[in-house]
Amino acid sequence: MTRRRKGEPRGNGIVALHRALDEARFGRERTLNLRATLPRPKDAEARCEAWLRERQVAKSDELLVITGRGINSWDGESVVREAIVRLLGLLRRRGVVDAWHEHTPGSFVVTVAPIHSLREAPRRSGERRRVTADPVALRGLTPPTRARLRELAQLALEQLGIRETAAFLEDEMVSQFTVIARGVPEGPDRDRRLMAAIERTIDEYVAR
Repeated sequence: MTRRRKGEPRGNGIVALHRALDEARFGRERTLNLRATLPRPKDAEARCEAWLRERQVAKSDELLVITGRGINSWDGESVVREAIVRLLGLLRRRGVVDAWHEHTPGSFVVTVAPIHSLREAPRRSGERRRVTADPVALRGLTPPTRARLRELAQLALEQLGIRETAAFLEDEMVSQFTVIARGVPEGPDRDRRLMAAIERTIDEYVAR
């Protein structure tokens, strides 16, 4: 039996055990520790959203978001935690988050939604999503990536029951590219990651 060191709080051993279990379950790649950097609420929201979108495209399993409990806050409440709660609800409506629940008073377990949910979320919620991409941006894609994006757009339109797809194909390509690209940060291998995300989205549509 391990004895508690003199002056060590009784709960430290339990906290350390829980952290070890979380590290084994989620690992570094599937853990976002906002508590460690103490960001402001807006910064925490931006960082969390970008991370969840990236993890969604990477087809991650359950994720751990650590906000802290706000024990050292003036009112004992974590403003970051409250901001992340609001964000998770918003991202669920937008098709980024499938489900989430409180893991501890200072953390949440989050399950990201399938990639195709990004495109379908505005239809379900009644929101209008403004397309920010430009067909010119698609010209920067390699021919194989552009071809697969066209196949994805064709498949998505067909599943909507649209038979004459030619008139809508380019707009659907832009829309699909817009929602997928938000989860693929800039980098030297971005086209490869975009292709992988497009392939996964095609697989999701085919499996439905």
